[in-house]
Amino acid sequence: MDHAPTLPPADRREPGEVFGSGFTLFADMLLVGLLTGVACLPVVTIPAAFAAASATLRDTAGDGAEAGARVYVGHLRARLTAGALAAGLIPPLLVVVLLIDASLVRSALPGAAVMAPALALTTLGVMVVGLRATALDAPHRLSAREGLVRSVADPRGTLLLAGAITLAVLLAWSIPLLLPLLPGPLAFAATVVDLRHTADRPTHPHGRTG
Repeated sequence: MDHAPTLPPADRREPGEVFGSGFTLFADMLLVGLLTGVACLPVVTIPAAFAAASATLRDTAGDGAEAGARVYVGHLRARLTAGALAAGLIPPLLVVVLLIDASLVRSALPGAAVMAPALALTTLGVMVVGLRATALDAPHRLSAREGLVRSVADPRGTLLLAGAITLAVLLAWSIPLLLPLLPGPLAFAATVVDLRHTADRPTHPHGRTG
């Protein structure tokens, strides 16, 4: 008597793969990127938009759920808190710092050769910490302190995120049409870095992570 072929489990993953087959389609990444880009339009919603993207990606990593618009909007509504909106004032300030940095590069002021790289590195560091803060598995709450702690504790992940941000800035500068799609890959990178960092943390005998 012939038996029906056994289908492979839906959550089967390759060694070292964080996201299962439910997130292998490029369309999912495109959708998250577009939703995040639209949610970032009011500017002050940028932290909440990235936190919602990370939460959506975590759902996909955990149970293979599809990255749907309804799921994203639900996470976004839960994260539109007063604290998140207040943190949304930081991105415009970073833009102002970058404009000052660009003017210093073009100027002949004494110390401009030192101040310009320092401002650029400071801005990059703030962006990395901000990304890590939005990727935390802490529902409805953003923690800049925890983002800073994880950035220092995980230098490899921090360097990876710094490279991702640098690449995104270069792409936005050279191909502005890609700007609406860039939040998705950035949120994906931050989520993967945080998931791997959490998985690599040692577990103490009482079940707590160090």
